Amino acid sequence: MTRVLNQSALLATIGSIGLLLGAFIFQEIFGFEPCTLCIWQRWPHAIIPLVFFFSIVRPHQIWFLTGSLVMVISSILAGYHVGVEQDWWEGLASCSTSDTGLSTGMILDFSEEISVVMCDEIVWSFLNLSMAGWNTVFSLVLASLWILAFRNYQAINQ
Repeated sequence: MTRVLNQSALLATIGSIGLLLGAFIFQEIFGFEPCTLCIWQRWPHAIIPLVFFFSIVRPHQIWFLTGSLVMVISSILAGYHVGVEQDWWEGLASCSTSDTGLSTGMILDFSEEISVVMCDEIVWSFLNLSMAGWNTVFSLVLASLWILAFRNYQAINQ
């Protein structure tokens, strides 16, 4: 069972790293600049390798619970972003088309390029799901893997 435990947590960690790499590829290679909510959605995936490291160095059920909680938070952030994109609720004031967050001085200053990415605009979708939608789905799958790792840990250590 230890082998399944490590594989579940490892697979979840690889999934988070893969999602981060995908986000950076979309940004750097394909030119899709992230909005504020997109950046927020990266943080949970960036935390996961550290959680996995601690689950190996100091095995304890808390690390597997932490991994699942972090991924649930990731899915909530991504789900919130989907709601903003679909106009189910208002987004951040600085991140929606109703308020660009630009001052008059910034608009009149032509010395540098200003790139404002709106959170309520879908810039890419696949199978009718935006990047935030896919992040919601994948984060829930990764949370399930962390829960599986937790249950396996409990079964071994009882």
